[in-house]
Amino acid sequence: MLHYARPLARLVSELEKLPGIGPKSAQRVAFHILRISREEARMLADAIADVKERIQFCEKCFNFTEQPVCDICADTRRDHSLICVVAEPRDLMAMERTHEFRGVYHVLHGVISPQEGVLPDMLKVRELLQRLAEQTVQEVIVATNPTVEGEATALYLARVLKPLGIKVTRIAHGLPAGGELDYADQATLISALKWRREI
Repeated sequence: MLHYARPLARLVSELEKLPGIGPKSAQRVAFHILRISREEARMLADAIADVKERIQFCEKCFNFTEQPVCDICADTRRDHSLICVVAEPRDLMAMERTHEFRGVYHVLHGVISPQEGVLPDMLKVRELLQRLAEQTVQEVIVATNPTVEGEATALYLARVLKPLGIKVTRIAHGLPAGGELDYADQATLISALKWRREI
C-alpha cells in the first residue's frame, strides 16, 4: 500500500473488506473506478448510499425491501400457508429463480454455527415462531444449505416446530453436500423442492 497515493490505498483497503474480494481483486476494482468518469463514480457512490438509506427488513419475512412489507409477502396470490425458511436473502432469490415455489419465505439471516459464535437466538427464529402463532401454516420447508451448519439449523428448527403440529420438511439434496443455494442451477433447485422430505 505504500506505493499508492493515500486515497487510492484507502479505497483498496475498503474494497478488500468486501466478501470474496482479495487484495488483487480490490486493486483491479480500484483501478477500474479510477478509469471511469466522475459521473459514473458518483452514480456508484450514490447507489451504495441509496441502498443503505432505503433498504430495510420486511416486517413479515425479513427479506430486504424498500417497503415495510415486501412484494412477496404482500402478494395475495401466493400460498401463505406454505413457508420456505432460508438462511439469507440471496437464497430466497435462488428459490424464486425456479418459478416453482408459490408460497412465502422466512429469512433467518444466518445459520447456527457455535464455532463462529452464532447461536439460535441470534437468528430470526423467534420471529418465525411469532409468525406461526399469528397465521395458519400447513408446512414449513427448511431450505438451508447442505452444510454442517445448515443441517444443524434444519434439525434445530424441526425440533422447535414439530411440537406446534406443523409439517416440517427439508429440501431434498439435489444440491451437492457443501454446496450453496445461490450457485445452484434451476433444475437442481426444482428437483430439490419436488423431492423434499419431512424431518
